[in-house]
Amino acid sequence: RALIRGAPPEISSLLFSNGSQAIRGHDITVKSYKVESRITSRFAHTTVRSSVVNSGSKAQSIGFNVQIPKRAFISNFTMNVNGITFVGSVKEKTVARNLYAQARARGKAAGIVRCWTDMETFKTEVHVPPGSNIEFELHYQEMMHRKLGFYEHSLYLQPGRLVPQFQVDVYIFEPKGISMVQTPNTLGEQFTELIQVTSSNGKAHIVFKPNIQQQRKCDTCTDSAIDGVLTVKYDVNRDSNAGELQVSDGHFVHFFAPSELSPLPKNIVFVIDVSGSMWGVKMKQTVEAMQAILDDLTVDDQFSIIDFNHNVRCWSEELVPGSTIQIADAKKYIENIKPSGGTNINEALMRAVQMLVKASNQNQIDPRSVSMIILVSDGDPTVGEIKLSTIQKNVKRVMREEFSLFSVGIGFDVDYDFLERIAMDNRGTAQRIYANHDAAEQLRSFYSQVSAPLLRRIQVQFPENSVSDVTQNVFDKYFRGSELVVAGKVLPSDSDTLTSFTTASAVSLTHQQITKPAALDFLDTELAKQQHSFNGFARQMWAYITIKQLISDRSLASTAAKKRRITQRIMALAVEHQFVTPLTALLVESDDAKERLLADSPKDSKQGCCSGSIATRLPAALLHVNCRLTCKNLSVSPPVDNDPHFIIHLPRSDMDVCFNIDSKPGHILNLVSDSGAGVVVNGQLISSKVSTKKLNTYFGTISIYYQPDGVSVTVSTSSIALSDGRTSELHQRHLVSCCPVLCFRLRVSIVKNSHVKITINNNIQVMVLLHRVWKKHPVNVDFLGIYIPNDNQYSPLVHGLIGQFSTEPEVSVYDVHEGLDPLKKEATMEVKGNKLLVTRGWQKDYRHDKKRGSNIYCWFIHNSGKGFIDGHYTDYIVPDLNSFLQTP
Repeated sequence: RALIRGAPPEISSLLFSNGSQAIRGHDITVKSYKVESRITSRFAHTTVRSSVVNSGSKAQSIGFNVQIPKRAFISNFTMNVNGITFVGSVKEKTVARNLYAQARARGKAAGIVRCWTDMETFKTEVHVPPGSNIEFELHYQEMMHRKLGFYEHSLYLQPGRLVPQFQVDVYIFEPKGISMVQTPNTLGEQFTELIQVTSSNGKAHIVFKPNIQQQRKCDTCTDSAIDGVLTVKYDVNRDSNAGELQVSDGHFVHFFAPSELSPLPKNIVFVIDVSGSMWGVKMKQTVEAMQAILDDLTVDDQFSIIDFNHNVRCWSEELVPGSTIQIADAKKYIENIKPSGGTNINEALMRAVQMLVKASNQNQIDPRSVSMIILVSDGDPTVGEIKLSTIQKNVKRVMREEFSLFSVGIGFDVDYDFLERIAMDNRGTAQRIYANHDAAEQLRSFYSQVSAPLLRRIQVQFPENSVSDVTQNVFDKYFRGSELVVAGKVLPSDSDTLTSFTTASAVSLTHQQITKPAALDFLDTELAKQQHSFNGFARQMWAYITIKQLISDRSLASTAAKKRRITQRIMALAVEHQFVTPLTALLVESDDAKERLLADSPKDSKQGCCSGSIATRLPAALLHVNCRLTCKNLSVSPPVDNDPHFIIHLPRSDMDVCFNIDSKPGHILNLVSDSGAGVVVNGQLISSKVSTKKLNTYFGTISIYYQPDGVSVTVSTSSIALSDGRTSELHQRHLVSCCPVLCFRLRVSIVKNSHVKITINNNIQVMVLLHRVWKKHPVNVDFLGIYIPNDNQYSPLVHGLIGQFSTEPEVSVYDVHEGLDPLKKEATMEVKGNKLLVTRGWQKDYRHDKKRGSNIYCWFIHNSGKGFIDGHYTDYIVPDLNSFLQTP
């Protein structure tokens, strides 16, 4: 086995696993995995608990991963490792980081990783000796948002193995009663009958408790079939259109969701991206969705369509009624769109606003109607104004208060953060649509959420001196199936009731006022009777809404001073209510405060995919690194038919040492394994087309895996794939093309048909070279070369065929004499306590001269590097492309 230097026998510092399994590790026993959600008045507190034993014969890393909705706030995490308890607390980031730096836990790590979909993942990992018992417990809270007439609560269940005690409980308590509750079949047919739902008197209990046999993929399988989302949908009873006012624990929450109203007329300008990147499935599904959306329009609605690439075109220069003739003509127009060219978002949005302004100035818009722009795009601006902040300011400047902008981002490459900002800045919302088989349905579903406006200019007010710290209470629009929520603190009063006053404009009334009273102590009395309610819901919901709104206000702050004030308030509230936000961190520490872990909440990056700060021994790991693919166009490398070889430069000795590894095709060799930095580099061997006297092997695939983010970049001779471990392949780009690729804290550069450079955290770099041969060559095949700089900043735990030489060994060469080949001298080398017969020769380095290569003169080690590398070369064969070397 390979020897790992610098790792104490009981513990070593490792980071996160790849894959989506909740519990990860080899030869472990998961005794229990339990999830409990308590939903009280639309606010959910979820707890995930698991008990694990290292039942193997060796020390190993055991991971605990929990996928949670992005809108949720983590509120606590505790961990018990062999009787030592680690307890979490939320602190300001700077405070948490300073405390963490004073007592970093060895062999333990925690972090939050956000990526692409509507969820993020809390990850922690501990390295423990055999027989260890570990208990994990994570808490998070979120408010249920009503869409299309119901609330939806999702629990991600991926235990990764059979669990003797597996149980999920969802308890719902709604004071006004539950009108419907259902659990869609999202886990698979075999579990349909195992999800039990009971409901009565405003309470519901959903339980999912499969036994070991019921968890199996088949009767004789040892794998778990539980791999998906348990979804609970429900709605509540509503007495009238007045809403529901609840008071508890010194706080109030006002829910407003009227339904018995006629929709307001709409004025819609659809702004559709038809640039070249929309070609194919994206455009096909956009057209399909638009066909259905246009059919939804009525003669009372007005609309137009703007499509844009580097140019901007209008189907109609003015708003037109949604008549049968106009709808048919618009459909034909959309069907004939051919995507091409660049992306001029700024001019397209300017044109859309001008169309609404013109219609308003000419009194073509019904005063009762709702005016909106719906932008559908999949990429960044590339033509005209391309600075995102300037586009945002331009749109804000020309948009009138009565207009709203809704954004839909299609695919993974879209700058969702920008689309969300520009929508929220203009009284709208944004949604990401994933470009897969049901993208059209996703787009139609989003439109359905905004297709039926029922009210305008909604305002919720309370008697003077009765409440304080009220969240947003003025709303531009209310859409059917949604819900407006206002929360605040109740001030001391002689009255035993609190009353709300809601005013709004509807289709039949220009001004409508609704009054709603609520008893101050009724709900607290009811909650005390409930065994599974969340008693602090009103206080936490108020804090949750307030923090969410402050985060939004902070992004739009006009001055640095205003931004600082908002920042201070967010941090104070988050610490008081124990929410992990983008400005706070979860510090997890042992009872004696001698060991600490740190987990930061991530922010959405440019691509809507940015990992949170993950604490390791490397200070650079605390940085958020924005990644962007850069491309250059260089000539193709010439045919090269060399066997793979290793060149190790030893700076102190001022010499180069070479060796080959004579392994078999299909074997995966570990080149760098750094469990401290969470980086592994592996290469898989391929062979020549025809066997010769000597079996020629080459690197056909190179994988660079960054464990903290769970991301791997896999380079083959034909493509580059980026995976986050949850899906087999998220993105693939051929080396002969040059397209943007998403990344996490990896900066990826491609030189077309030449090489790929991967930089991790700005301190570790790997370069993979592509060597092409003539396609009809009878023997040789395309292969890869790999180059790793000497100045990479590894942790002390680094090893691997190349990684072990980050600490230079003492080497001496003497007794240089003529060899059997007069052109190649021989000598004796002393290294690592071994005396080796070495031969002077040269190898090719193709980094600088792609055509001929540069000669590197070196001392060649025979027998696959025996005596120079630690152990035997077979110790470095690993089972898969993302595997770390196992500790001895």
